[in-house]
Amino acid sequence: MRTATKRAPIGEILIAMGKLTREQLEQALEEQKISGKKVGEILLDLKIITPEDTVAALSQQMEIPHVWLRKGLVDPKIIDVIPQQQAEFYQVMPMFCVHNILTLATSNPQSVFVLDDLQKMTGLKIQPVLCRAEEIETSIEEYYGKKMEIDAFLSSLESSDVTLVEEGQIENIEEISEMAGESPVINLVNLIVLNAIKDGASDIHIEPDEDRLRVRYRVDGVMHEVMAQRLDLHPAVTSRLKIMANLDIAERRLPQEGRIRVTAEGHDVDLRFSSMPTVLGEKVVLRVLDKRAVLLDLDKLGFHSAVLPAFKSILRQPNGLILATGPTGSGKTTTLYAAVSLINTIEKNLITIEDPVEYRMSIVNQIQVNDKIGLTFSRVLRSVLRQDPDIVMVGEIRDRETAETAIQAALTGHLVLSTLHTNDSAGAMTRLLDMGIEPYLVSSAVRGVLAQRLIRTICPECQTTYFPSPELRKILGLGDGKSTRLAKGRGCEHCFDTGFKGRMGIHEILLVDEPMRNLVLKRASTDEMRQGRNSSPFPSLYEDGLEKVKKGLTTIEEVTRAIATE
Repeated sequence: MRTATKRAPIGEILIAMGKLTREQLEQALEEQKISGKKVGEILLDLKIITPEDTVAALSQQMEIPHVWLRKGLVDPKIIDVIPQQQAEFYQVMPMFCVHNILTLATSNPQSVFVLDDLQKMTGLKIQPVLCRAEEIETSIEEYYGKKMEIDAFLSSLESSDVTLVEEGQIENIEEISEMAGESPVINLVNLIVLNAIKDGASDIHIEPDEDRLRVRYRVDGVMHEVMAQRLDLHPAVTSRLKIMANLDIAERRLPQEGRIRVTAEGHDVDLRFSSMPTVLGEKVVLRVLDKRAVLLDLDKLGFHSAVLPAFKSILRQPNGLILATGPTGSGKTTTLYAAVSLINTIEKNLITIEDPVEYRMSIVNQIQVNDKIGLTFSRVLRSVLRQDPDIVMVGEIRDRETAETAIQAALTGHLVLSTLHTNDSAGAMTRLLDMGIEPYLVSSAVRGVLAQRLIRTICPECQTTYFPSPELRKILGLGDGKSTRLAKGRGCEHCFDTGFKGRMGIHEILLVDEPMRNLVLKRASTDEMRQGRNSSPFPSLYEDGLEKVKKGLTTIEEVTRAIATE
């Protein structure tokens, strides 16, 4: 006969989770002797733990997974397996079904009779997961109500004769074009775009799968599936977007690029359209360029208190080359826009050379390069220098010719801002040398290099605290302060269950002073230059990240992930 495993008390589990100290548990046990309440209730009353902490602890105690119901976690297509009336009565939420197993959110997974009844009703095996009752009530109201709206919304398409044709056949372009102009498809596309803007997405991915049309958003650098529709809507949706971008809807074999401008929530938003043929059909990506979401203020980009004044000081110099470095998606362009915004005045002639021009700025002459017609960075830069500029921003230094022209401009009285793809600030110096630029030119022209990464910040809606382990306290230099708490996000519907909402920068700056010039002149290695930079009073990327962990802005795991490319 199998012996039942004794379950650990809730208090011990909360201590192991870092949510509770031994002293706080003893306080709650003393209170229990007086009030007779459960320990968990006492801790909630004292606001030592949150309801979410209780759910997580119960999950461990009962050995049942717990979830935070969020966008994209519930499959709308399967909620009808349990009628709304029964879902409300039993306080359960069907989430998704895989291989005849229905995952069911419930606040009382020990209610055997309820689970048996639902198993008979659905004909499916029930896999319960623990969830707060409040979240289940909200999800029932949202998903069952939303399904009725979506069904009504798509009902006018049910009689549509549009289907995907077999490979090699010619599609009826006129029919697809007509469908793309119908109001249900227009409304669906508008819904996709509007929700992306509301959710703060940087990109919208519309892609065909084997059996459905999938829509995903990239939010804070991470992809999330937000919608799945019938596959036969794919041609009409892509054609509608092509019509909006003034592109050829009949061309489906070659990539196309275009631009869409929409008005959403009272302001203009630019969408960069890109289509790419795949074996399942065209995939469309829309880059969302919402100027309202871009911070053009250096003071709000997360700079360390020591780095920001140093960066502003080199921006105010009359000439020289200033570089922003980091991998793709590290926020270099945003930093340059904010820098330009700081030094942009009516007394200055400021010209930018970009690929593409992402945001329009007043009193700035912005030029977009076009490699197809030979309008390259280097060619435009040479011509720009005849336009009497004071400040020039070059989107990216990609080759030796552009680097040489930028450095010559910096040495002849112009302030030049640009970007390089290197992992840290010291790597920018050796990259210029590797391009074939003479050391004396690099040491004379470069004023400073700013390296950066973007890290996700903790969601304010579900932020909680915990006691760090001794190892983590040692890493952060917190000593033996066992009462010190750090922050993290539990995950909620506002942050796609990630625990993060929004991003900020971590930075390191390299100022080209006399010791650094000497290292450049002797062609020192990247490691030697990195050691020279680290001897400065400014923090490294990692040190800046750790500082933000201690302030409760992010987590140590997020900082480690962000600088893992080094």
